[in-house]
Amino acid sequence: MNTCSKIPKYYWRCSRPLENRQREQQAEAQQTVLKERTNDIFNSPHDGVIGNPDASVTVVEFFDYNCGFCKRAMSDMQALLEENDDVRFVLKEFPILSAESREAHVVSAALHAVAPDKYAEFHQKLMGSDARADGELAISIASELGIDETALRKEMENPNIQKTFAETYELANQLAVTGTPAYVVGNEVVFGALGKDVLSDKIEQARKQSN
Repeated sequence: MNTCSKIPKYYWRCSRPLENRQREQQAEAQQTVLKERTNDIFNSPHDGVIGNPDASVTVVEFFDYNCGFCKRAMSDMQALLEENDDVRFVLKEFPILSAESREAHVVSAALHAVAPDKYAEFHQKLMGSDARADGELAISIASELGIDETALRKEMENPNIQKTFAETYELANQLAVTGTPAYVVGNEVVFGALGKDVLSDKIEQARKQSN
């Protein structure tokens, strides 16, 4: 699976029927969460949005700025948005790989609060950087975009940022998301950087479900 994760994985020898049942139980639990926490997943005011804000189809991505697979998947997002004017990506700040990742995501969340119109450009510049993402790099990119550093640093101290991270971790746990990238498309949770074609198929399925 093409995901980055620092969450430990444990393996058991299981019979195939037991494995199948476990997958069924996970899918059932995910469907319950998708129904009960629809607004938290698709419409949280704390999440950045790239694409048409009034789109008929939403792709939710859990990402970490230092995830190599997330970096590769960004081109998939860009291509899909170019081809679909009725798709939006909702980006869940999910720093799980390192302390540097958390620093970068704090800046990202603060920037979304003080200058949401700059978020998409900031996200793509930071995710597209070859350098390791941390707080210093994130602030540097924000400054290049004309963001007031004093206002940004003040917002970085807002306790709501850490609260939002905790809520995202809880949501990810409920959806069995243990690595990045992970997506929610329609009523399906998709794990890994599966490529543009797979995501495009998932988007079409979600579009049919919504009609």
